[in-house]
Amino acid sequence: MAPHKFKQPPQAPPLFTGTPESVVKDTKEMLAKAKKVTDDIVAKTSEKDASFKNVLLPMAHDENLQTLSAHILGFYQSVSTDQALRDASTEAEKLMDEYSIDASMREDVFRLVDAVSKQGEKLDAESQRLLEKEHKSYIRNGLNLPAGPKRDRFKEIKMRLSQLSIEFNKNLNEEKGGIWFTKEELDGVPDDVVDLLKKEDGKYWLTFKYPDLFPTLKYAKNTETRRKVFVANENKVNQNVPLFKEAMLLRDEMARLLGYETFAEFVIEDKMMKSAKKVDEFLAGLRSRLADGGLDEIKTLKALKRKDVESRGEKFDDRYFLWDHRFYDRMMQEQDYQLDQNLISEYFPLQTTIEGMLKIFEELFGLMFVEVTGKDRDSISPTGKGDDIVWHEETQVFSVWDGEGEGSGFVGYLYLDLFPRQGKYGHAANFNLQPGFITENGTRRYPATALVCNFSKPTAKKPSLLKHDEVTTLFHELGHGIHDLVSRTTYSRFHGTSTVRDFVEAPSQMLENWCWTPSQLKALSKHYSTLSDDYYKAWKDSNSAADKPEETLPDDLIEKLLKTKNLNGALFNLRQLHFGTFDMTVHEPKSHEDIEKLQISELYNHLRKDISKLDGPEVLGEGDGWGNGQATFGHLMGGYQAGYYGYLSSQVYSTDMFYSVFKADPMNHKEGRRYRHTVLEKGGSQDEMKTLVDFLGREPSSKAFYEDLGLE
Repeated sequence: MAPHKFKQPPQAPPLFTGTPESVVKDTKEMLAKAKKVTDDIVAKTSEKDASFKNVLLPMAHDENLQTLSAHILGFYQSVSTDQALRDASTEAEKLMDEYSIDASMREDVFRLVDAVSKQGEKLDAESQRLLEKEHKSYIRNGLNLPAGPKRDRFKEIKMRLSQLSIEFNKNLNEEKGGIWFTKEELDGVPDDVVDLLKKEDGKYWLTFKYPDLFPTLKYAKNTETRRKVFVANENKVNQNVPLFKEAMLLRDEMARLLGYETFAEFVIEDKMMKSAKKVDEFLAGLRSRLADGGLDEIKTLKALKRKDVESRGEKFDDRYFLWDHRFYDRMMQEQDYQLDQNLISEYFPLQTTIEGMLKIFEELFGLMFVEVTGKDRDSISPTGKGDDIVWHEETQVFSVWDGEGEGSGFVGYLYLDLFPRQGKYGHAANFNLQPGFITENGTRRYPATALVCNFSKPTAKKPSLLKHDEVTTLFHELGHGIHDLVSRTTYSRFHGTSTVRDFVEAPSQMLENWCWTPSQLKALSKHYSTLSDDYYKAWKDSNSAADKPEETLPDDLIEKLLKTKNLNGALFNLRQLHFGTFDMTVHEPKSHEDIEKLQISELYNHLRKDISKLDGPEVLGEGDGWGNGQATFGHLMGGYQAGYYGYLSSQVYSTDMFYSVFKADPMNHKEGRRYRHTVLEKGGSQDEMKTLVDFLGREPSSKAFYEDLGLE
């Protein structure tokens, strides 16, 4: 991607100058202003005079303004290097959640909203959706319960659930665990990984962060090393175990207070699936289609393990363990498909891969990305200091514009924070920093969005290199970022990825297909040795007998890679099915007593064995309580509770969209722009099924999903 010329954006980027003191102070001031807006509406408006314009609209405008600060105040806890600032950000989130719960249960406001709802005003479609969602949210927050003990208890539960979620995720972000290993115990793990580990007294400190964890599980030849890492990772935040159990109990109690049979019924009622029964049927149907394929894949992998173990003069145990899978899945790629993921990664240096991805989005969606560096940062910073518009020195900033064909207007800001550090969010995710919306005076407010990832850091001899699955992860998260950037909604409530949970992953999952398209793999790739003379020399020193590598990913490697797209795909999807099934099981007990008696860790591990058929420590006599994987699973504590099935249902939608519209020509500009305007722009401003039907021209189908897996 040739660099575009910098031009001054019409809107300054957000500032990241918060201090532990200012974050809490600013939060309290923001919430006090919001309360005054609501109090004034109640004081000035009677039920008979209530209208969308004097009740809903001022609250919506206030909500829009709150989001400009609120998301960033809560964001510091995921990215700041300052423990005190992370703690203050956590406290800010707690204050915001408490205020939100209070506000969502104000009977005086509900009466006004209810009056507006009953009037049947003629509103534009998005305003009508806002009214309906707002009205329903008050009911779902207990306002149909009689004032008194039941409603008070409901509020207590909401408050406690907020506290539990914050504490749970803080424990995950602050996790500092690891294991000391000798060099011999790490035999097989790439030197690039080992060289970056802390070393003391001849041993290496291996953390549970992704850049340490995954390569060890993939490459460590020592079975015991892999077992130790896997089991310890499943037990890295055991202080979350009671928090998770308490949350399950409170969610169940809350749903029953509102008259629902289960928490799952309560959550899914306003999602695309509409009912827990439909979700259970979807998951059961998927399991029946995948089960035999999973067993066949294990049989093949077991044979590979037998051959490997016996070649080392060891006795084969006739087991295929959870900690075996990444190792032998990788070995199968190398032996049966002659695919070396380390060799593949040499063609995906992080920065050139990002440039390639942005170029794809430029061509497909009519966008333009301009990296903002040096003095240009100073020029767009409201303070005149470029350092003030980023939260860490490694953060990259892009101003995003429409291309000429789309009008050349400003779109928003994109941030990339790509490497691990202490206290940082440990996975890969997209965070909205400021949503877009229409302001009170009718002008557009532009969004800012951030990708927070944990890729391996560059070394003196190599840049950061991405495995193909990391390329796919980056494309997926950048897809969320693009959704966030190009959304054009009136209200911040519906901006970008603010859709129902069982649709939100579909747009990003669809874009993952570009990582399996030969022309796009070619366009994305660039061998790291071509980036500088020093890199070439370092490569040559390690590959003295090899010919100079091709500049882009060679056709034979692309062909081998494509053959592995659904390699062990049944096992991959059965893993997702385990998560989704566990999530539904704990959220739809037959009675409250059942969830009280439920041994959740045992259930998590039992379901994993039952669904995936991979062996765990339970077959070694350790019982089903050997690990607490659910305690490491932030999604189920905040955001995807009774909704993890959405990753699978979204995959059905995303595959349908790709096969129907893009498979024949992934870089079809006309369809890319139609997708941008028909799907991405809408955010959550209309029913998501309508969005899908408008784009596909029909109801979605699961045919392409099963065809892609080779099951159709």
